[in-house]
Amino acid sequence: MQEYEKLYYDVVIIGAGVAGLYCARHLPKSLKVLVLCKNEPWECNTFYAQGGISVARDKRDIALHVKDTILAGAKHNTPQSVEKLSRDSLIVLDELLSSGLDFDRDTHNNLSYTQEGGHSLPRIVHAGGDATGRILHTFLIDSLQHTLWKSACVVDLLIEDDVCYGVNVQTKKGMVQIYSNHIVIASGGIGGLFQYHTNASTISSDMQGIILEHGLELANMEMLQFHPTVYIGAKSARKHLISEAVRGEGGMVIDSCGRRFLFEYDKRGELAPRDIVARAIVDYCAKHKERAFLDLRTFTKDSFAKRFPNVFRELSACKLQIPEALVPISPAFHYCMGGILTDNTKVRGMQNLYAIGECACNGVHGANRLASNSLLEGLVFGKSAALEIAHNMRKKPARHFLKQEMVLEKEGDSKLKGIIRKIMWEKVGIIRSKDSLNTALGGIEVMLESNIGRMLKLRLLVCRNIIQSALKRKKSLGAHYRIN
Repeated sequence: MQEYEKLYYDVVIIGAGVAGLYCARHLPKSLKVLVLCKNEPWECNTFYAQGGISVARDKRDIALHVKDTILAGAKHNTPQSVEKLSRDSLIVLDELLSSGLDFDRDTHNNLSYTQEGGHSLPRIVHAGGDATGRILHTFLIDSLQHTLWKSACVVDLLIEDDVCYGVNVQTKKGMVQIYSNHIVIASGGIGGLFQYHTNASTISSDMQGIILEHGLELANMEMLQFHPTVYIGAKSARKHLISEAVRGEGGMVIDSCGRRFLFEYDKRGELAPRDIVARAIVDYCAKHKERAFLDLRTFTKDSFAKRFPNVFRELSACKLQIPEALVPISPAFHYCMGGILTDNTKVRGMQNLYAIGECACNGVHGANRLASNSLLEGLVFGKSAALEIAHNMRKKPARHFLKQEMVLEKEGDSKLKGIIRKIMWEKVGIIRSKDSLNTALGGIEVMLESNIGRMLKLRLLVCRNIIQSALKRKKSLGAHYRIN
């Protein structure tokens, strides 16, 4: 047994994406706050977010925004959470504008709104064309007034009964034990579990696995969103996402003969919700032995490069002549609607543990996330967690933990990660069956019984939960699609 170096903070935030940073932004300067990120702060999904931030156009639009969100979510949403999301979007937008964040504007200096799949009208604000995430993240990092640790990986929560007393953190200097009155999980989703994904390299479901270890609940983990338009020719693990807004502003999905086949599946064509478009591409290509392409020829080179500079740069770097070239596309894992079960922002069953952003399940997204509601969720519920903490800053009684030395990684874990990604992509992906799910579950169970390191075990626990959730929900709903 070993007693680690101990540190004390009022609030510890795990994750430096939009949710964690906006939470930190709304915590009083008088509090001692620590933000932890696993790698560099910009290696997070927020930084790579392209489309923008979905906001109600005005108070009259709130009801329609709520309706669109619930329809996209297959009516599996928690209505109160959706109403909070849309209502507070106007407040958050005003805060960002008054703080000096520059959103794109039209020639009359009005905010420029774009439309994406599932939205009844254009209501997505954006910055730098398709660089909204990067600009928002940089803005929040630059204005951060609390302490941030880089290369700090949380490997356990210090929980006893219904109180979380702190975290065990692996740093470059070794293991550190940090005690805190309040702990906020804002660690992101589960992209690292899949062979093809659009997520940052740090997104690997560690915290969701730790939650399961401690007997707390994950909800809706079968609800996984696959982005329909991803250029998978890139050699990197993170594939190049092509923003939903590209289709919203004229990009067309076609086959090798130029046929716009999406209308055979939904009258909205390219503007149908993501789950419908992703399944349509997979189904059509399988049935007709075809490939899918994104046709960008409605744009001029200058207009595309100005409106979508990051997409233009990434595709051009892959030797594609944009917009003349047809871009081969395929769906890839993108977003997890499920997560750590919360009541608003507090982890259910806990006194002082919170979860916000993609790692949380507060019912906002239901069975399928409406496009560009994710950055908004991080902003709205990040602020909400901060306000709840600030109004409940009673100190917890001292409690010290002794922990055994952890073997975080063992020889062979890296190879097994590749096997996990392949299983999850092929057996637990866009189209599922009872047989494929049972086969996947068997493989995961075998690996859980093998000689593996702690971090791999956490991934496997989450995989098992996803598969069990998918087996339990026998009928298709939203992004969860079963053929039997």
